[in-house]
Amino acid sequence: MSDVEKLHSLLESGEHITLECKKSSSEVPKDVWETYSAFANTYGGHILLGIQEHPKETETARKFEIIGIRNPAQRKKEFWDTINSDKVSANILMEQDVEEMDTENGKKVLVIRVPEASYRQKPVYINGNPFKGTFRRNHESDYHCTEEEVRAMLRDSEDTGADGLLLSGYTMDDIDPSSLQAYRNEFNSRNPNHPWSEFNSREFLRNLGGLTKDRRTGEEGLTMAGLLMFGKGISIRERFGNLSFDYLDLSSLLPGQRWTDRISMDGTWENNLYSFARAVLPKLMKNLQKPFQMDGITRIDDTSIHQSVREALINMLIHADYQQMGSLKVVQYEDGFLFSNPGNLKLPVPKIFEGGHTAARNPRIQIMFRMIGLCENTGSGFSLILNTWRKQNWRDPDLYNDLELHKVDLRLWKTEILPAGCSSRLSACFGQAFTGLSEKEKLVLSIALQEGKVTTIRLQPVLKTEPEEIKSLLNDLIRRNMLVPDYSKPQYEYHINLEFHPMQPEKPAVRASASLSETDEELLRLLQKGPVVNQDIIARVDSINTVAGASKAMQRLVDKGLVTKERKTGSRANTYRLKDAAD
Repeated sequence: MSDVEKLHSLLESGEHITLECKKSSSEVPKDVWETYSAFANTYGGHILLGIQEHPKETETARKFEIIGIRNPAQRKKEFWDTINSDKVSANILMEQDVEEMDTENGKKVLVIRVPEASYRQKPVYINGNPFKGTFRRNHESDYHCTEEEVRAMLRDSEDTGADGLLLSGYTMDDIDPSSLQAYRNEFNSRNPNHPWSEFNSREFLRNLGGLTKDRRTGEEGLTMAGLLMFGKGISIRERFGNLSFDYLDLSSLLPGQRWTDRISMDGTWENNLYSFARAVLPKLMKNLQKPFQMDGITRIDDTSIHQSVREALINMLIHADYQQMGSLKVVQYEDGFLFSNPGNLKLPVPKIFEGGHTAARNPRIQIMFRMIGLCENTGSGFSLILNTWRKQNWRDPDLYNDLELHKVDLRLWKTEILPAGCSSRLSACFGQAFTGLSEKEKLVLSIALQEGKVTTIRLQPVLKTEPEEIKSLLNDLIRRNMLVPDYSKPQYEYHINLEFHPMQPEKPAVRASASLSETDEELLRLLQKGPVVNQDIIARVDSINTVAGASKAMQRLVDKGLVTKERKTGSRANTYRLKDAAD
């Protein structure tokens, strides 16, 4: 693929959250470093130097104006010199991430690919101050991170986890004895003859990681893990006032009914993690099927589905950021479950789906649950869920990392990849055209139909790929007339085209006396919708792949008297119209 084709593909598939154009032609603009920080701390993205964006335009050719960059080799050197200085906290780029690209008008642009930084590198900041120089990306531009967002990234950069922090002033008096005793009963049953079973409550909790001592001051107290796991509700609310617990059963609702069952912080139970898990688990399990299986003379009731749902609940508890405002929320629906926790993922969604990667935010809480058999070994929990769901032929789980609301949602669907009713509606709408789509394309249309719209960010946890690849897939569905884009929103939205009609091999409005090729026919059908430029042709006509090929094909129609060619003053791009439309 040529530089021109790569650049056009990048511009066509880019959105604000992963694409930034800067028109500066004679220097590396100062605000490029804010964008570098923002992309590194969000999903990554591309910075294009030498291109001016006109936001109100929707067509690629009109939206992006190539200004070009002077002396690109010098600009490139300036960029590398600065990024390797103390201007930024970390250089996360490799040599191939910065390259010059040729354009169709002979000018050059500088393309900078910024990957998402690892959790150990975040926050990536500028000017030596993380609290004043850390940025993230939203759907419109770079924004200055709040102090709390920066502190959350700094906490997450440590592999030791946050839950070993000594909570000054919190002692064994803040532990709920009944919660700890219930846990010890499970521990002893699961681990018979374990040496910790002989310890008193203080030493038992110390060995679990729930109690610690500051060796400098001699102060002894509960760790964050100890208080959250076994603490009295009032003590937890004093220290973590922003945290709430909620379980809702929204299945089998009767008319006018808001829920069929609920657990909330209503004063009837000690609001700690162990009590919450033990109250919610039976409710999640009661409606799951238990196929008849035997182990010798003992019936096996704990299936892989039960294990996966249990794993999802415990994952929510061990990966939550308890120092941020939010809710531990579990919702049971007819078609699945939702598990939501405060904080953001330390690992990108695609890496989590790969399996084998782990970055527990609360490793001591994880150990406490693992010692009583409620979660898998490190790094294998999500793989268990994913494998179980795929064996059932259910739709893959959605794992959504919401950077704006600072929460993570895991949605487990107990439905087929393409529900029969949804597939039937799409087939009725699109006919034979739907049958020929790939599974990913069908899934995108299915979500657009069920949820009323799709966005690139919504599709990331579904397709487990980069935003640019998702946008390319969406553009293909737009070209097929199956999706209708709405570019007026900061985060572009795409809707099902309920007025779909397949592209028919209709006769063009104007015919030449000589026979036309299939490409000529397709170009004339395209021109019936309005004037076009070369980039439009490349994007919409499969048989044309280059600007030169588009120009040659259009000139053929101009020579036959079917099309007129014009060029606006100051523009290097030709615009083509049907001759009747021009007349």
